[in-house]
Amino acid sequence: MKEIRKFNIITLGCKVNQYESEAISAMLIKKGFIPVDQNEAADLCIINTCAVTGKASMQSRQALRKQIKLNPKAQVIATGCYAKTSPDEIKNIHGIQDIDILLTDEFPQIPLGKRTRPFLKIQDGCDAFCTYCIVPHARGRSRSMPIDDVISNIKSIKYAGYHEVVLSGIHLGRYGYDFVPKENLYKLLSIIEKLKLIDRVRLSSIEPLELSDDIIKIAASSDIICRHFHIPLQSGDDLILKRMNRPYDRNYFKDLVLEIHNLIPDASIGVDTLIGFPGETETAFENTFSLISELPISYLHVFPFSPRKGTPAFDFPNKISNEIIKDRTQKMRILGKFKKKEFYRKMIGLTVEALVEGKREHLNNYLTGITSNYIKIFIEGEDSLKNNIVKVKIDRVDENNEVWGQLV
Repeated sequence: MKEIRKFNIITLGCKVNQYESEAISAMLIKKGFIPVDQNEAADLCIINTCAVTGKASMQSRQALRKQIKLNPKAQVIATGCYAKTSPDEIKNIHGIQDIDILLTDEFPQIPLGKRTRPFLKIQDGCDAFCTYCIVPHARGRSRSMPIDDVISNIKSIKYAGYHEVVLSGIHLGRYGYDFVPKENLYKLLSIIEKLKLIDRVRLSSIEPLELSDDIIKIAASSDIICRHFHIPLQSGDDLILKRMNRPYDRNYFKDLVLEIHNLIPDASIGVDTLIGFPGETETAFENTFSLISELPISYLHVFPFSPRKGTPAFDFPNKISNEIIKDRTQKMRILGKFKKKEFYRKMIGLTVEALVEGKREHLNNYLTGITSNYIKIFIEGEDSLKNNIVKVKIDRVDENNEVWGQLV
């Protein structure tokens, strides 16, 4: 009788990692493995690691040690970016059996079934080499899924009953640059729009210089491209941006955000900031804080700088103390909460379309819906509404920045 082995996967990091974990899971299930919860006994434990920050690396090591402790007889495998950039550190963890990339296909077929809004990785790798970032060393040069394969995957997602796909990548805005002849993300979006392949297409993070006028305009006129942009700023100080090797200045970023807001007033604009980069004076920090304050930003992702061995910034002088970084990070996060509440409150009284997610929250009493412009709304309704796009009137925003609405 064939042995049936149980496995679990713990995923840290970005949407690309989540996509790849789901692809690994689908591959193992196809081979007869049975998935179990991460706290259950398993024969095979896979930790898909992240190395984008020092904290992420630490969490990767903690996850590995936890699974070794919970499953002392299991095969424990480390994969992902931290496994690629720091294999010796992982090998020093007692109980690790293997370090492996696991996936042989660069762009595996999208695994369906778990998410209401599945990810589709259409790009991998990065050519930017920002001075603080280890990711290009882990992921390699930029490469893209062929356009025909993107179209085929989206059709499969639609035929499987899904209404939204999230196009993701490590450096999504470089999509198609590696093709001969060269293509770009705008052309891909134009094809998706023309063919009406699915009800909604959402973009994951896209760099400022690659968020072109054409992409903004097609999103403004489209019924299917989500009114949601996530743009890494990192710093609002021009000198720090140069030290980071970021190829734009604060005025370029400001003009970009204002252009989006003017063309799509209800667009959600999310921003990444990296706080405490070497040489970040109080004035430099205030330049970042003031830029965010004056712009119609909807939410912030705030990351404290942590030096990554193997990057130029690891050896940069004028390092900022942990205490100062912590204080500045806290100020930015408070600003982020304010900007989110400000954005949400402008939506009160509006009727919007929301894609109902597959699980309930708040003691399982409320359905959650996600709007095109990335607002999560709590609503009352039957389970039959799950994975359907419904009309919801936004009623209120509570003290926790949670949005509540009623079916229309």
